[in-house]
Amino acid sequence: MSLSIAQDKTFTKEYKENVIQSLSKLMNDYYVFPEVAKLTQEHLNAQLLDGYFDQFKNNETFAAALTKSVQTINKDKHMRIWSNQPNMNSKKSKGSIIEEHIARMDRSRQGNAGFQTVQILEGNVGYLDLRGFAGMETGKDITDAYMKLMSRTDAIIIDLSKNGGGNPRMVQYLCSYFFNQKLLLNSLYWREENITEEFWTLEEVGGLKMEDVPLFIITSERTFSGAEEFSYNMQTHKRATLVGQTSGGGANPGRSMRIDDNLSVFIPTGKAINPITKTNWEGVGVIPEVATTVEDSYDKTLDLAQKAAKTYRAQRNKKFNQLFTDLSNQLDHYTVGETDDIIFEKLKKCQEANLFNEGDINNLGYDYLITYKKPKLAEPILRANTILYPNSANAFDSYAELLMINGDLEASVRNYQRAVDIATINEDKNLQLFQKNLEIVKQKLKHK
Repeated sequence: MSLSIAQDKTFTKEYKENVIQSLSKLMNDYYVFPEVAKLTQEHLNAQLLDGYFDQFKNNETFAAALTKSVQTINKDKHMRIWSNQPNMNSKKSKGSIIEEHIARMDRSRQGNAGFQTVQILEGNVGYLDLRGFAGMETGKDITDAYMKLMSRTDAIIIDLSKNGGGNPRMVQYLCSYFFNQKLLLNSLYWREENITEEFWTLEEVGGLKMEDVPLFIITSERTFSGAEEFSYNMQTHKRATLVGQTSGGGANPGRSMRIDDNLSVFIPTGKAINPITKTNWEGVGVIPEVATTVEDSYDKTLDLAQKAAKTYRAQRNKKFNQLFTDLSNQLDHYTVGETDDIIFEKLKKCQEANLFNEGDINNLGYDYLITYKKPKLAEPILRANTILYPNSANAFDSYAELLMINGDLEASVRNYQRAVDIATINEDKNLQLFQKNLEIVKQKLKHK
């Protein structure tokens, strides 16, 4: 006799009554809205007395009916009941247990923390198809890798149309890539502890922040829970344009609990509170600014992103041109010992705008040293590089070489030594070269 048939024989009205009593207790004890839990219990008891549940002959159909009944009252799409898989672990062989573990690992690897696809599309638009928000321990490094691939794009599309949600910490982390100031993104009130947990943008992420790059988010009816939070956070802070369809409407996080050996329920034990709207998207979903059909969502979003990227490039290049012009004018009017600080500030602005990186500043310094034959002017440029990139052995090595050329051997030794120290800590492949350079200038100083 199969297990399902054996269960059917015990599928009595008393069994259903016990299930509803247990379910009601869990809701009353843990559901974030206790008043609604009481109303839901009353509704279930009335249905039980009316014989509504008599028609269901197994746990699968009974669970579906219970889900429909509770959602009729609480309108909470997170709360659902399901039939448990029979626990057969005691009868499993060691080999089958190992196989299942490896299969779970394979599913996790293939899931790739929710990151499905990343592409650089025409018009230098980055596209990310994200199917879920994994835990930080699994997803952080993968997030950083994918965001690095899009770090040089002029607009970004994040496709959440097939994203059912996930970990709020990962939502917070990905949001932080798109803000450069401290902002309260969302709060979660938890009934059990009677506390409100705040989720602020993080000061640091494992890649380049893109606080002003145009951002577009594709949503659909399948966009749910944590994916809705990401979309809502960005929408309420006016950081992104949402394109697609209204999302699923689930804002209350929680956890799974066993009703009995046969059935389990997901009980929302918390609720989201947006700092701007003072509410959330529960039951209504996140409504996109640009409504489209499912079929048109991608093409419409890409068209908007390409236009935004073109505008962004023009504005950025205008800004870059002005920054570079300001720096060049200051370099043309350099006065030794008097305008060094001004040059540093100009270089810092170029770095902060992502116009210059360490290599760019290093090359600029050598241009003035070798091409323009202005070693004194090269000095504040290369010194600025050591301040802006204090953990770069190469920056200190270049500055030390210039100091040696300019005759300041003692300062050259100090900076070569700093290059060696940093290279030793970082296990730099050029450590021996830096050590050799240090010995050369030490000999020069010795025989001075």
